[in-house]
Amino acid sequence: MKRLQLLFVFFLLNLANLSADEGMWLPALIKDRIPDMQSKGFRLTADDLYSINQASLKDAIVHFGGGCTGELISDEGLLITNHHCGFGQIQYHSSVENDYLKDGFWARSREEELPNPNLTVRFLVRMEDVTNDVLNGYKSTMSEKERIALVSEKSDQIINKATEGTHYQARVESLYYGNQFFLFVYETYSDVRLVGAPPSSIGKFGGDTDNWMWPRHTGDFALFRIYSDKDNKPAPFSKENVPYKPKKFFTISAKGVNEGDFTLVYGYPGRTQQYIHSDAVRYILETSNPHKINLRTKRLEVQREEMSKSPEVRIKYASKNASVSNAWKKWQGESKGLVRLNTIDQKLSFEKGFDEWAKGNKEYEGIIRKIALLYSKLEPYSFATDYYNEAINVNEIYRFAGSLSNAIRRGSKMTPEVLAQNIRSISSSFYKDYFTPIDYKSFVSLVNEYNINVPNDMKPAYFRDIIKELGSVEAFAEHIFGKTILADSSALFGAISGGVTEETLANDPVFVMYNEFSAFQAGTIKPVSDSINEELNLLYRTYMKGQMEYAKNKEFYPDANSTLRIAYGNVSGYRPSDAVYYKHYTTLEGIMEKDNPQVYDYDIPQVLRDVYKKKDFGPWTVDGTVPVCFVATNHTSGGNSGSPVINADGELIGINFDRVWEGTMSDIAFDPAMCRNISLDIRYVLFVVDKVAGASNLIEEMVISR
Repeated sequence: MKRLQLLFVFFLLNLANLSADEGMWLPALIKDRIPDMQSKGFRLTADDLYSINQASLKDAIVHFGGGCTGELISDEGLLITNHHCGFGQIQYHSSVENDYLKDGFWARSREEELPNPNLTVRFLVRMEDVTNDVLNGYKSTMSEKERIALVSEKSDQIINKATEGTHYQARVESLYYGNQFFLFVYETYSDVRLVGAPPSSIGKFGGDTDNWMWPRHTGDFALFRIYSDKDNKPAPFSKENVPYKPKKFFTISAKGVNEGDFTLVYGYPGRTQQYIHSDAVRYILETSNPHKINLRTKRLEVQREEMSKSPEVRIKYASKNASVSNAWKKWQGESKGLVRLNTIDQKLSFEKGFDEWAKGNKEYEGIIRKIALLYSKLEPYSFATDYYNEAINVNEIYRFAGSLSNAIRRGSKMTPEVLAQNIRSISSSFYKDYFTPIDYKSFVSLVNEYNINVPNDMKPAYFRDIIKELGSVEAFAEHIFGKTILADSSALFGAISGGVTEETLANDPVFVMYNEFSAFQAGTIKPVSDSINEELNLLYRTYMKGQMEYAKNKEFYPDANSTLRIAYGNVSGYRPSDAVYYKHYTTLEGIMEKDNPQVYDYDIPQVLRDVYKKKDFGPWTVDGTVPVCFVATNHTSGGNSGSPVINADGELIGINFDRVWEGTMSDIAFDPAMCRNISLDIRYVLFVVDKVAGASNLIEEMVISR
């Protein structure tokens, strides 16, 4: 359920022991895992991974842009992450004249490095268990609202104390659904410049066709540099800033990987829902995923048709298209994996066992049934929310109206002239990557699906009435796009030339649509959904506590929540189906086998063909070719993109960028036989930087262990 995924996705624990490679562990508590890690070949200590008293590997890792991970690879602030994580920045600097998406970008000097407005990276300074402090003063007689208020008040006190007199930021995060709380303190840098990116024909090789798949041959990396003031502290962009001096950076291993080698992924996994209730899995598998996949298929069809006609449109929609496609394909693999693992029945079996155990216990008896009842109440509201998110709120002109509406509301105390200037700034950014025919065709397709599939009582009266009045969704689309001034930048800028007030755009049809739909969601759907989720939150907190009592011999790890985690495993191939075995690595030979100038996703740059023809692989050659990617058994998720993959000695051997399609259900159910994370072999990165880009200046910055 979309709302469950985003707000209160609670989980039940599987009674089976954790597989050796399952788990996303908190670095501050990694000492408890070290014996197991060392038994698998790890040669470092807990303090090498995480320490607040000395430099450790955590100090070489950043949360990149709030949604990915990156790592430092030189003492001059050089940072590597995925090409797809930096894609928005590469696109931002691209134009038809300077198409960095198509041709790549390499700064030959510090002066050529490109600043990126609004891009930040943050380092974790420390994390700390603050459960006792957060719950200090809590009494069992308190209502849930009183408990929430107490947690909020105590969290604010803890954050203020942790950041007082510093430039740090902090957050208190709930783990195990309110049974534990951790403080996370961060240091954020905002001057982050683009240094290098291969052409998309390398960085996105295979495109959507190969996304989530193995074997993989994608050179998914980009290079950035963090800048600071002269005291090494965060500072806004300035020509006076200097390269950041990290406390720690990664030594790069060019020694390679072999089957069975120990690997560790250190990064910021986003959201997992490993232990959700059987009814939540059923909704995802039978209702939510099929509908969302269908809606995104329709969006992708429209985008791809128009992008194929024009290089300018292709550039405008490259990042948008990749974003839509990513979850679309993931959901398909996830559903297939959940069916294969028989996950719903596995959940039901566990729930039956817990029910038997809980009989006679006033705290836990009947809790499974109560949770199931709440899910049944929540489902129609989750369905309506899914469709709002995937069929209404994704329409670009609709979201644009929302952005302008919010800006007008925030600017109520500004003069009309100053507000108009703000509106122009927001609008210029929107129109830079907007193509009306795509939005119009997508609007018709998606809103038709909304009209057909969402029950009438879950639609705004405004929408029901206007469809009845106009006769069809097509006529509604013509009403919206034919009369709004937002579809034409010159019309909008002309309308606000004299200033902006709340009345300026109030009667524009897109604004009317936005106001009606958002009011319906906020006033009818969300309150009920939130209320049910609050009840679920209370039940799941108790249920989580019950799990720990029920499975006393089990080791627990908290679900991912975009905080720094450690996952470890081994380099390993796998068997996706009968009679098929996938090796653990791919090579440059596979790229050349796929190379096809007639297919956009497989049309490699000519320079790579030339290098291959000459066999000019330099020191990065292995058995007459170049390693490209490898797979391992590390438990990863979204947000781990760009995470460092390190060997037993803590050296960088790869950059995590994906999971195999057969294992994408790992956010819900981890299967050690099938779940594999896909990493870019660092030797291919070095090869591309050296032999394809000729950027030896960057190689010279790095410390390479051969």
